[in-house]
Amino acid sequence: MWAFLIALLSGAMMSIQGVLNTEATKQTGIWVAAGWVQMTAFFTCVALWFFGDGSSPAAILQVRPWYMLCGGIIGAFITFTVIRSMDGLGPAKATLLIVVTQILVAYGIELLGLFGVEKAPFEWKKLVGALIAIAGIVIFRW
Repeated sequence: MWAFLIALLSGAMMSIQGVLNTEATKQTGIWVAAGWVQMTAFFTCVALWFFGDGSSPAAILQVRPWYMLCGGIIGAFITFTVIRSMDGLGPAKATLLIVVTQILVAYGIELLGLFGVEKAPFEWKKLVGALIAIAGIVIFRW
């Protein structure tokens, strides 16, 4: 139940963050705003690490395979693409497209067992759910 509530909170925060970042970009510039987002995220993580779990930062050097450390790079481009999509499509339409794409890519990752995720069997109901989500985009568009 906690994971469900946290997922809902995550979705809400992503939508709010996208709107805030888009508005900040209008007053500054895309990479200034994205840089600010990433920098403040970094300092937040450092503060939470310091007051939180206290795990060793040297552990990051032990992460294998190395591409598991590319999340921050991807995060910078996520910030950029969310800002651009919300600016061009509006928050609701952009978020709908983003979420449906997340569902499709995440399901593909599960099916193929990519990035260390345990491979999941194909399920028709999940495909039907994804198709319904895509139909929702079409309906929302009109």
